[in-house]
Amino acid sequence: MAEELSGRAYALVAEALAKARENRLFIATAESCTGGLVAGALTAVPGSSSAFDRGFVTYSNEAKADMLGVDPALIASHGAVSKEVAFAMAKGALTRSNAGITVSITGVAGPDGGSAEKPVGLVHFAAARTTGSGVSLLHREERFGGIGRAEIRARSVETALVLLIEAASREHSQDDEG
Repeated sequence: MAEELSGRAYALVAEALAKARENRLFIATAESCTGGLVAGALTAVPGSSSAFDRGFVTYSNEAKADMLGVDPALIASHGAVSKEVAFAMAKGALTRSNAGITVSITGVAGPDGGSAEKPVGLVHFAAARTTGSGVSLLHREERFGGIGRAEIRARSVETALVLLIEAASREHSQDDEG
């Protein structure tokens, strides 16, 4: 299974798992447009059970609400592909798992479904981590463009892993919305 990952993805997974273990954190994922690919990547590496708790595949808005507790009013006001929903997904995964760190992904992988405001290739990522004073958050927005569904999803997996490593590497004292 590990041979299914690119060299870069494998290295990112190994680093994310090592950082989680080093900080005694379990990881959970909350995925929409990637459909479980991040969880699949994390579990493709031997020994992942020592740092990976679970993955939530919440492709529909109803699943985001049911499985992660995302407020449907938040989705209605900001759209499923938004920073606000990515944060809510990451926080929901944190509270509904045994994880101390989570990553969420929501985006438009295409080839359909884009708009002028939210084009194909727009993906929002968030990471949530428990800290001594509560929860710290990180956010990334990527606009991959119309590079194809498979490539958008592959790059989204790598971006999510990078964000997970960043969140696991340091504790934030407050939300970072950059």
